[in-house]
Amino acid sequence: MKFLVTGASGFIGQFLCSELHNRGQTVRAMMRSLRIPLSHAEIVLIGEINSKTEWSNALQEMDVVIHLAARVHVMRDTAADQLVEFRSVNTVGTEHLARCAAASGVKRLVYVSSIKVNGEETHEGQKFSGADMPAPQDPYAVSKWQAEQALHRVASETGLEVVIVRPPLVYGPGVKGNFWQMLDVVARRAPLPFASVHNRRSLVYVGNLVDALITCAAHPAAAGQTYLVCDGEDVSTSDLLRQMAVAMSVPSRLFPCPLMLLRLAGKLTGKSQQLERLLGSLQVDGDKIRRDLNWVPPFSLQQGLQATAEWYRTNGHGNLPP
Repeated sequence: MKFLVTGASGFIGQFLCSELHNRGQTVRAMMRSLRIPLSHAEIVLIGEINSKTEWSNALQEMDVVIHLAARVHVMRDTAADQLVEFRSVNTVGTEHLARCAAASGVKRLVYVSSIKVNGEETHEGQKFSGADMPAPQDPYAVSKWQAEQALHRVASETGLEVVIVRPPLVYGPGVKGNFWQMLDVVARRAPLPFASVHNRRSLVYVGNLVDALITCAAHPAAAGQTYLVCDGEDVSTSDLLRQMAVAMSVPSRLFPCPLMLLRLAGKLTGKSQQLERLLGSLQVDGDKIRRDLNWVPPFSLQQGLQATAEWYRTNGHGNLPP
């Protein structure tokens, strides 16, 4: 099969292009610049993704599009209307790509959405599923949900096969953001006040997500479906930090602190939202993709964390023991 991967220079995109190449597939990688070389893919440069993006050359002779590119959260976003900016790329740009793909003879488009379409947190005994009523709560999540709706319209009008995948937090070699910060703090052997946190969170290792995306691209039963993908091993923040420490061969230095005091500290420092991701729960029901596509995550949480720790160790991070 011939794959066009958008967002190929990103964390997930690089892993996906490499894995497709290793499986003998033809890969065309959409990038905005040549700052990250990909020797195992044909590179096409595309500018801004919006309603006017020229896709014809990139889509020529492609069988499947895996659409990763998106406008994501921007720290200190100064846009006058954030929803308009998110929709321009994530909603309108995605719909335009889908219509161009259908016109070019592409058979299937796999869209990487976000678990934030379901909402921000789950409560005890609850797991998000694809059958839930969507409850996006910020402009990014709203734009992703609207993109999903647009893709289903395009599918019904053109016959393009659409598959929606909503992952939770993705981790693995090359990860950035909050997960990288957690790695770095653990590696520095810093005392952390999370021993009393007993929440439950679903994660997905990048190798598992990529395997699921490739399965969704090829399996006949995936067409028209929405799948939530996870490792299948939900953990508390305290357990995750302990497992990170084991993977990095450093001591785990957790101590208990009342959740009320942690939340108060979050308010006083202006980091309530970031802290709530460590204290709250977000669980995903990944059974549907297992039933429909007979998909099983090829990597365990332990294997994913170990691979992530090894990447951290070998890429210039000096906080780990040899």
